[in-house]
Amino acid sequence: MQRFIQTLDLIEDQGLIDRYIDAHANVWPEIIAGIREVGISDMDIYILGNKLVMVLQMPDDIDFGQAMERLATLPRQAEWEEYVGQFQKCLPGSTSAGKWQRMTQIFSLGSEEE
Repeated sequence: MQRFIQTLDLIEDQGLIDRYIDAHANVWPEIIAGIREVGISDMDIYILGNKLVMVLQMPDDIDFGQAMERLATLPRQAEWEEYVGQFQKCLPGSTSAGKWQRMTQIFSLGSEEE
C-alpha cells in the first residue's frame, strides 16, 4: 500500500473552521463513493488550529496523479470542492489535487524485525 500525507490551510476564522468540521461530519455519499472508486482505501483528516493534515492510502498499482484527475470528474466532486473551498485558503475553482500539498517524509521510526 502507498501512503500519502498532505496538508492544507483553512481560512483563519473559527466560524468557518467549525462549518468545515461540520461538513466533514456529513460528507455527501457521492464524495465517499468517488474516493473509494478511484482506489483510496483509507483517508483520515486531522486539524490543529487552521492547519489540516490528510493521510490516505491506496494500493501500490494505482497512480496517485491519475486517481486525483479521475476523482475531479466524478459526480458532485466539483460541487463539493466549490463548497469546501469557501473555508480553505485556495484559489477559486481549485480541484482537490490543486489544494492539498503533498508533504515530504523526513523521519520514520518503523518497527524493527529481529
